[in-house]
Amino acid sequence: MGKRLSQVWQQFRQSFSVSETFNTSIDTGKAVLEAAKTLKEQSASLEILKPVLQNSSSLLDVLCSPMAQVVGAGLPFVPIGIALLKFAREVSKQDPSLEDCVLIVSQAAYLESIKEILRLYPNVNWDAQPDVIEAVTKQLQKLDEVELDYQDASQVITCFHKSKLAEIFNQILFTRLAAAKISLEFAQILTQRIAWNTHRHILQAWIEAGDVVKNVIQPSFGDWHREQHKFQSIDDYLEKHIAKKPFESVFDEKFAFKDIYVPIKAKPVDTNGKIDDEKDSFNLDTWAKTILLHPDNLEQVMFIQGGPGRGKSVFCRMFAYAVWRQLYPLWTPILIRLRDIDTFESRLENTIKAELKYNFIQGDSSWLTNPNTRFLFILDGFDELHIETRHNLKLGDFIKQVAGFQKECKDYSEMGHRIIITGRSMALQGIPDLPRNLERVEIVEMDRQLQQQWLNKWEAVQIHKGKTAAFEQFLQSDKCPDEVKRLAQEPLLLYLLAAMYRDWKLDIHKLEQANDHRTAKIIIYQEAVNWVLTKQRSEPDGTDLNIGLTKQKPEDLKRILTEAAVCVVQSGGEFASMSMLEARLQDDEAARALIEKAKDKLGDEALKTALAAFYIRPAEKQEGGVEFFHKSFGEFLFAERLKARLKAWTHYYDGDDGRQPIISEALMNWEIYDLLGYGGLTPEIVDYLMGLLIESQDFPWVELFKRLDKFYSQWCQGKFIDKAEETLPQKKLRQLQRYGITGLGQRQVDVYAGLNVMILLLELHRYAQGRDELKQEIVFYPSGKSEKNSLTSQLLYIINHNEGLKLGNFINIVGQFLSRAYLSRAYLSGAYLSRANLSGAYLSGAYLIGSNLSVANLSDANLSDANLSGTYLNGANFSDANLSRANLSGANLVCADLSGANLRRADLSGANLSDANLSGADLSRVDLSGANLSGANLSRANLSRADLSGANLSRANLSDQIFGVIRWDEKTNWENVRGLETAVNVPEALKQQLNL
Repeated sequence: MGKRLSQVWQQFRQSFSVSETFNTSIDTGKAVLEAAKTLKEQSASLEILKPVLQNSSSLLDVLCSPMAQVVGAGLPFVPIGIALLKFAREVSKQDPSLEDCVLIVSQAAYLESIKEILRLYPNVNWDAQPDVIEAVTKQLQKLDEVELDYQDASQVITCFHKSKLAEIFNQILFTRLAAAKISLEFAQILTQRIAWNTHRHILQAWIEAGDVVKNVIQPSFGDWHREQHKFQSIDDYLEKHIAKKPFESVFDEKFAFKDIYVPIKAKPVDTNGKIDDEKDSFNLDTWAKTILLHPDNLEQVMFIQGGPGRGKSVFCRMFAYAVWRQLYPLWTPILIRLRDIDTFESRLENTIKAELKYNFIQGDSSWLTNPNTRFLFILDGFDELHIETRHNLKLGDFIKQVAGFQKECKDYSEMGHRIIITGRSMALQGIPDLPRNLERVEIVEMDRQLQQQWLNKWEAVQIHKGKTAAFEQFLQSDKCPDEVKRLAQEPLLLYLLAAMYRDWKLDIHKLEQANDHRTAKIIIYQEAVNWVLTKQRSEPDGTDLNIGLTKQKPEDLKRILTEAAVCVVQSGGEFASMSMLEARLQDDEAARALIEKAKDKLGDEALKTALAAFYIRPAEKQEGGVEFFHKSFGEFLFAERLKARLKAWTHYYDGDDGRQPIISEALMNWEIYDLLGYGGLTPEIVDYLMGLLIESQDFPWVELFKRLDKFYSQWCQGKFIDKAEETLPQKKLRQLQRYGITGLGQRQVDVYAGLNVMILLLELHRYAQGRDELKQEIVFYPSGKSEKNSLTSQLLYIINHNEGLKLGNFINIVGQFLSRAYLSRAYLSGAYLSRANLSGAYLSGAYLIGSNLSVANLSDANLSDANLSGTYLNGANFSDANLSRANLSGANLVCADLSGANLRRADLSGANLSDANLSGADLSRVDLSGANLSGANLSRANLSRADLSGANLSRANLSDQIFGVIRWDEKTNWENVRGLETAVNVPEALKQQLNL
């Protein structure tokens, strides 16, 4: 049988020999407050406690008093509860019951939690509407009748916020918070935070109560202390890793991230990775917080994607801080830069445990199932993971670990944690069978309103005011190219533009010449590099860093930065050792002399400090290492280094044996392995590189193409690895190993060098085909040039060789660069090309039997006369492609997009076209005998003279309200066609013809 609070209170009155004499609810609150004030100044006594029992019905009566007195005075409430239990035990000469202890201590702990949480909001007037006190009094009266049995009391001890008592307390508090005139949602959040926070004050009460409860309550004092240390460990983590994040400086500026941060916006992303432009953008902070507070889809992983410089990492640091300040301990934020992870385990929780050396994780095997803690794991930088080379684990494996962990949080009520993970927009491309529980959104460009907010904040932190208005006028003027205006909607580039404008380093004339997005971006980064190389800097003690570094020639300093970028990119895009940087500069006399001079003057550590002025800082996770403040700087400078070498390879001189390259073939081959034999080029680096090359006036494109094409041909023949003496891949491998870069072998180094050269050739080919003066001179054949109409198998050999090293290796590295590739008559039977970007590619006559092209992009591609029989093409995009006379018999085209495609005379017999989009496709004279067209969209399709004998058209859509019906003629073969009775929008004329 349970106990009611009124019974416990009356029992204590009898023990203390006091009677009930209170008159009003205000008096009851005063009695508790007076007792708390007295206990703050002197030891507990019966005389202090008697007025509480005499003039109140519970400790929570204090909620009828002005909240300023409860929150502002810092009065202790737990000592009142402990004192009541202590003196009751002394008077009655027996231990209080479990129910007695819980009913008294939980009230005191709840009041402590109220005081702690509400003090975080000093600007809120908690008594703005005092007429709610009557409603609070009615709620308090219900409290008197709350009955607690042993099981209920045990639940309070184990997890207060899930208990019946918490539910009643929360109703009283929620009613009381109405006096503050705050929103219902805010009041609900505060109530939940206070309930979750009560547990740690209950713990403290048990510890302080000591002998009073030791015979009554389990577990032991040791367990309570361990639990308390766990909460202290969480507090230590939050103070060290979360609390300071918004206050860190922006690069080397004198202001912090919080000073210029504005909330960013996002849009949902569909299952194909495309932004849903039909939907409005939304506040990313609000979206994430809403999901946290309304966990209807607990199995969904929040995946935030965005291009470089869109603000993903800054959002992570600001949102983690906001969760700590606004939702803790309802949610506890854990922020992890994925680039910093050293150890990857088979389960995500083990990886996190290996990364975070804190007691609340290391000292508790049940840290994920403790009902009093709930974590929000913010994993920043999925694209910066380099687990494949270092840990023999695929990116797809990791994202599946994340998805699996989130699903467990849904399935097991003891968990309930959430994950936010960020990455660049391309981060998930090429990963097969993506988990279905990714809630993907993409950060969009800043709109005018957000940009204005940012500029207002920017002006506020400037020492010399006034220039921001002029900068804003420039952005809005006709002189500012549209591409620059677009780039100014990205947070990182907006900062660079504003900072350079402030320091008189922004070349407006150059920007005015920008005629496309890539050129404008290149100019901004170039100007930013020049800006940091010439900017005057000093240490806090006044030491002029220009003496050691900046007074040197900017081009020499830039050489150091570009080599640092090579080191960082080749080390995995995260950080690199200073020893690696110094070693790579040994062959550059000018740069070596500059390094030695700086080290002599400043010392090793001071050199790193000086380099920090140029967007390089000491690496957090590698002693003696350096990293770029932002990944984009390293990628751009790496592209600068590549450009310099590519240009050098095109220089010739007239020698005795005729025209000779200044960089010999042997030296160029080594430099290719040295620069490119580390891993795959990223789209960002390639984009920067092509922009830099295009910007170079009179660049010798043909000379570069010929030299790279010769290397590619020799690489395909195995010339660089099939040697008895030391090979170039072996030389590069040994170099990487000296720098501590492991996870690669000679074959991997060789493959990366060759594939990266292939990427460069594909880019040169694509650029040249858009230029009349180059299109005949530069034609790249990745699979070799067909002789006498024969099939070429060179590319298939490369793909299969890569698959032998690691499944999906070729497509993951080269797949996104195959747009407009020339693959006519290529023999690619059985090739794995899933998710490849082959848009506009020339595949006429190609042999692709049994290949996997699922979800590939083949829009506008030429596949005329290609053999695709038995090929996996499910979900592929063939919109506006030329498939005339192609053999697609038995192909899997489920959900494929063939809208507007030319399929004239194609063989689709036995093909599975269920749910495919064939709207507007030309299917004249096509063989669809035995094909499965169930659910297919055939609106506007031309079926003149097509053979549909035996085809299945159940649920197919044969018409469209806007574009009209399908077309057929008297030679269209409908013999034994099935499913027309369930097809949609069957034209009346066709019904009459087929007697339907």
